[in-house]
Amino acid sequence: MRAVVVPHPSESGGVRGGTIALVDDAGTPVSGTRDCRDLAATVAEIESTRSPRWVWTSTATVYPGLLRAGVRVQRCHDLATTAAILNTRDGIPPEPMEEPADERPGLFDAAPATDIAAVIERFVEQRRRTVVDRRLDLLVAAESAGTLTAAEMGVSGLPFSADAHRALLERTLGRRPLGYELPSRIAEVVAEIQLVFGRAVNPASHVEVLDAFRREGIEIASTRKYVLRELDHPAVPLLLRHRDLSKLYSTNGWSWLDTWVHDNRFRPVYVPGAVVSGRWASRGGGALQIPKALRSSVIADPGHTFVIADAGQLEPRILAAMSADPRMVAAAGSDDLYAPVAATAFGGDRAKAKVAVLGVLYGATSGDSRALLTVLRKSFPDAVEFVERAARAGERGEVVQSWLGRACPPAEPGFLSHGDVRARGRFTRNFVVQATAAEWALCVLAEVRRRLAAAPDGRDGELVFFQHDEVVVHTRNPDAAVAHIEASVEAATRLMFGDTEVRFPMSTSVRACYADESDDEAAAGDEDVRDVV
Repeated sequence: MRAVVVPHPSESGGVRGGTIALVDDAGTPVSGTRDCRDLAATVAEIESTRSPRWVWTSTATVYPGLLRAGVRVQRCHDLATTAAILNTRDGIPPEPMEEPADERPGLFDAAPATDIAAVIERFVEQRRRTVVDRRLDLLVAAESAGTLTAAEMGVSGLPFSADAHRALLERTLGRRPLGYELPSRIAEVVAEIQLVFGRAVNPASHVEVLDAFRREGIEIASTRKYVLRELDHPAVPLLLRHRDLSKLYSTNGWSWLDTWVHDNRFRPVYVPGAVVSGRWASRGGGALQIPKALRSSVIADPGHTFVIADAGQLEPRILAAMSADPRMVAAAGSDDLYAPVAATAFGGDRAKAKVAVLGVLYGATSGDSRALLTVLRKSFPDAVEFVERAARAGERGEVVQSWLGRACPPAEPGFLSHGDVRARGRFTRNFVVQATAAEWALCVLAEVRRRLAAAPDGRDGELVFFQHDEVVVHTRNPDAAVAHIEASVEAATRLMFGDTEVRFPMSTSVRACYADESDDEAAAGDEDVRDVV
């Protein structure tokens, strides 16, 4: 059963009505349309009695309003993300990511007026294309489940201590400045830089820094970190420190705290599938780029802990499952994939095995990598050929697809005559693996969400963070949360790859604070800020 829902737009953001139509899985109406004055209440009633898969134009514009009204749903079909997947398969390039902005809507005030018949028609057309392809159908379902999780995490937020973050800012930058003043620590570093150069220099100006070095008889092409670190000059550590302090101030300073942290919850806007590989991004708040310096401020509620789980060696294991290379599959059946690869092909040298495997994934085939790749190819021919076939397709300007059918963007017009052939080959080589890894992680996320929601009274916790191959659950019952994650990994692996011997071990830790010991040590003093920002 599908329930198509179109909210009525709202100017004030209060609880508003909408139109709902029940249809079957093919989109054929099973009842007439139903207008309701309180959409949230009606959705809650239908969810509890029928548990349909909801169909709407965009989870990002419809679901946050329901969540703020206290309504959660189990499943949905997101027309917007499905259209993006199908458009790319049709050769239509994805739209560019918008600049970060706070786009959190009120209750349905971001939902445009839409004719429900048009929404049903869009669903019917999408369903016609996906239902005949099991893998593509799974991708659409997983992507839609991801949109639900993203909205839920954005509304509920990640536990975050505003007081702890303010203390970090004051310890690192000094007291909060007024108006357009610089924080005192940044101003002090600027003064030290100018003293070293013996003249006024704006360390934030690429041109002025190059000119200052030129006056010292030092010619450099850029002010990138790796270039500056090659210089033996007293201004270098000061310039690097200024850069790191300025980044903390501009990216995660007091303005960021005021905008994105409310009621001790960090509430970003997640954007599932924003990257061409299917990975998530965030629109505002920088949710997927939480630097080490901030992690000590991510503190669980009293009586709760975080269960933090991330998949190790994910992409090599994905390659093993996709290629079905017997020796690579056997290696991926162990906790450390690189050890058996090393034993098979590199005389037990794990470092060489890791360089070789990552080199074949990312196309690093020059220098030592070329020789290592030759050795790897002899022992794992099917795995190497799998990605090299994708690379050759990219070099010909062709489109490649992930395991579930996400297509890479098409080559630019005229690519074969003036494009960078090798660069596109490296891209498509990695795309087939990275996009499949994103799909596996999304299936894990969807299953974790389902299992947590099924626990009575939410006693096993809720998802509060997701980043590529890492999930974080905020819970009173860490043992249950760990069990849910482990079971979800097994379920996602079977769902995608069937009865494979490839294992996807998760590194799991239970902590009251998101930061681990190394993060805490790094963020403890001002001298270390350059290492953690």
